[in-house]
Amino acid sequence: MDKTEIRQTLSASTLIGDQVRNTQGEDLGQIEDLMIDLTDGCVSYAVLSFGGMLGIGNKLFAVPWEALSLDQREKVFILDVDKQRLEQAPGFDKNNWPDMGDRSWQVDVYRFYGHTPRWER
Repeated sequence: MDKTEIRQTLSASTLIGDQVRNTQGEDLGQIEDLMIDLTDGCVSYAVLSFGGMLGIGNKLFAVPWEALSLDQREKVFILDVDKQRLEQAPGFDKNNWPDMGDRSWQVDVYRFYGHTPRWER
């Protein structure tokens, strides 16, 4: 593969653990999981872990897939949200996940990140 070629298809396992930074270059955490919408086969959310120390006390966030961009050269995802705003995002802990199929919850998450839910486009 030519080094300038951009890969459009990657396995989920290659993305799990990838770092997430904001546009200022600040570390926002890492991708913990990907949530797939089984009705259309698209990635709905990336589950981002943020905060805590050495993985303890991390909060999880569902980030709409389209809110992330991939810097393939650096192998890092970019999320255009500053750390203080992310701390206010709707989040959850690893033992208490929300019902990600709940449309009202989904709308809140999409709107927090400034995106329109896919089903409303």
